[in-house]
Amino acid sequence: MRILGIETSCDETGAALFEDGRLLSNIVLSQEIHRKFGGVVPEVASRQHLKAIVPIIRRAIDDASASLESIDCVAVTLGPGLIGSLIVGVAFAKGFCLATGKPLVAVDHIESHIAAVYISYGEPAEPFACLVASGGHTHLFVVSPDFSARLVGSTSDDAAGESFDKVARMLGLDYPGGPEIEREAAKGDPRAIEFPRPVMPKGYDFSFSGLKTAVRYFMDRREGELSGEARADIAASFQEAVVDVLVEKTVRAASDLGLGTIAAVGGVAANRALRERLTLEADRARLKVLLPPPELCTDNAAIVAAAGYLYLKKGSPCDILISPYSTKSY
Repeated sequence: MRILGIETSCDETGAALFEDGRLLSNIVLSQEIHRKFGGVVPEVASRQHLKAIVPIIRRAIDDASASLESIDCVAVTLGPGLIGSLIVGVAFAKGFCLATGKPLVAVDHIESHIAAVYISYGEPAEPFACLVASGGHTHLFVVSPDFSARLVGSTSDDAAGESFDKVARMLGLDYPGGPEIEREAAKGDPRAIEFPRPVMPKGYDFSFSGLKTAVRYFMDRREGELSGEARADIAASFQEAVVDVLVEKTVRAASDLGLGTIAAVGGVAANRALRERLTLEADRARLKVLLPPPELCTDNAAIVAAAGYLYLKKGSPCDILISPYSTKSY
């Protein structure tokens, strides 16, 4: 089964070919145009996808030394995400399947991130706790080997990646904020400022709005422009607070629920400090840790194709009359 994956949920146009557990190609085009706006402009993102989708798909097919005729199925991100961006990918997938008679698989964006674990490590032998942390989502799932996911925690306000973007903007750093904060934090002291670690009523839920506000108040109390050292210390202390919360909740959920393995996926899971801390705390708790490579953590079509493959193993393709969605409750 050779699957063409298509990803257009936000500002990355992605296409990949996946065949029976093997990744044949994975092409991602990031829309640099949004940097000057300090964030993703939905209308601009949609138009950029329209320009890029056909060349990106052609390149993915060429890189795999494949052909259009060799594709057995198309998997496309249906949501959640920016509705205009999603429409571009879904419309292409529908058109291709209607023209060729190939089956279509609609993939949930959050679940596609979890599929990065299966690409990197194969099918797990037992259930595991999986943190999905990105610019728009922060969720904690218990995932079964058959790719069934049960939500046990989520954010009540800002996602972890969203808070990185907003704090980066406060500090005068570029977009996207995650890599910028990480680079700045490498020069600072993570213990310089004691920012709050939010405690939620439900055991494994998250909240980052208060932490973001604490950074704002701290900066407002300072007079004059930030020195390079001060900016680095704020970035490092903020990053430390986010990492503390994500790691503590993930490790505690695994221990409480009797799971022997944890995983982290999504754009924030590419953060080096988070990866190092998860590895350290998993070792202390005698847990196995699964961390897909950073290139499979950010939005890409390889995980969409892999998720489509896993969906097909569980059931049949979807109806061609699918409609994309911007939000979803898990």
